[in-house]
Amino acid sequence: MNFEAIKAAAAGYEKSMSEFLRQLIAIPGESCGEEKVVRRIAREMEKLGFDKVTIDPMGNVLGSMGTGSRIIAFDAHVDTVGLGEPSNWKFDPYRGFETETEIGGRGASDQLGGLVSACYGARIMKDLNLIPDGVTVLVTGTVQEEDCDGLCWQYIINEDKIRPEFVVITEPTDGGIYRGQRGRMEIRVEVKGVSCHGSAPERGDNAIYKMADIIQELRDLANRLGDDLFLGKGTLTVSQIFFNSPSRCAVADMAAVSIDRRLTWGETWEGALEEISALPSVRKYGAQVSMYSYDSPSWTGLVYPTECYFPAWVIPEEAAPTRALVKAHEAMFGPARVDKWTFSTNGVSIMGRYGIPCIGFGPGAEAQAHAPNEITWKSDLVKCAAVYAAVPGAYEQLIRDIK
Repeated sequence: MNFEAIKAAAAGYEKSMSEFLRQLIAIPGESCGEEKVVRRIAREMEKLGFDKVTIDPMGNVLGSMGTGSRIIAFDAHVDTVGLGEPSNWKFDPYRGFETETEIGGRGASDQLGGLVSACYGARIMKDLNLIPDGVTVLVTGTVQEEDCDGLCWQYIINEDKIRPEFVVITEPTDGGIYRGQRGRMEIRVEVKGVSCHGSAPERGDNAIYKMADIIQELRDLANRLGDDLFLGKGTLTVSQIFFNSPSRCAVADMAAVSIDRRLTWGETWEGALEEISALPSVRKYGAQVSMYSYDSPSWTGLVYPTECYFPAWVIPEEAAPTRALVKAHEAMFGPARVDKWTFSTNGVSIMGRYGIPCIGFGPGAEAQAHAPNEITWKSDLVKCAAVYAAVPGAYEQLIRDIK
């Protein structure tokens, strides 16, 4: 491969990539409401000369370059989180802003920039004839990731019947190459009480007081969770609290909490539920411990229910997809830090559930995700497009060398 030509081609598309990203930012597209974003992406893919562009029944946009039976995929989720507290924004999050080096707006880093670089990376592959024989490059703009990471790929694999050889996750990586992440699950703990008039609380059984004991034990449990040398420590935090009471002048007869549980390598969903079920106050008060499920309809109206369990995954440093991305980066931009994500990605399904290798590299910074005044950098868009364009060829060379 002529790596200098790839870098030059990517630099030549900087203006087009910046314009495309600004246009995507201007279209609100929270989970389950991505239709206009998806249709805009489909038009750009068609303009860029993708050989096939489809929108599947769930609402994911799928763009293909090449017609081979072997698939190398580049995934970017196209939904964003909401705006949060408006006063925290220094600029209009949908109008955004642009300087010589930065682009700002909701989704700039998490993770519309990755979609832009993937689309133009595929175009560079076509410009420079970089797609190996027998390979199709698939760029996926996936939906509902912020609500239920990986659900889109459960659908793509199970219903669209697409199974790539490996997938590049284009979530922001702070310039590094990421080869894994902790898993997560969403847990509910609920305890019942008996209501009575607040003037005589001794007649009732206050569910909130019971939950207070449980919450303290959850805090203590969080300090005892497992650790892993690469992925780090498992974590647990109470993220929401609910109650039921006949009135403000009554004893509460139900209290519940939601728990965000991050699973490090070797931890299981069964073990995570059992740890909570075994807490003294949970057992004493007969609290119910369960995993949430997700069944919100996509923008097309399709419902594809799943449990809220998202497995951890790690790809070895010596695996061919990892080595291919490292090689492509080194050839054009020098050595890259190989690390892991703190947050979760669609890799929880692609590799966590289905064992399809994933490797991560994307424009932007993790710290920008879900934050006000979100930005990404134009240089990242260019660098990622160049690296993406070189990955299929670098991977194919490694496979030939192994054989």
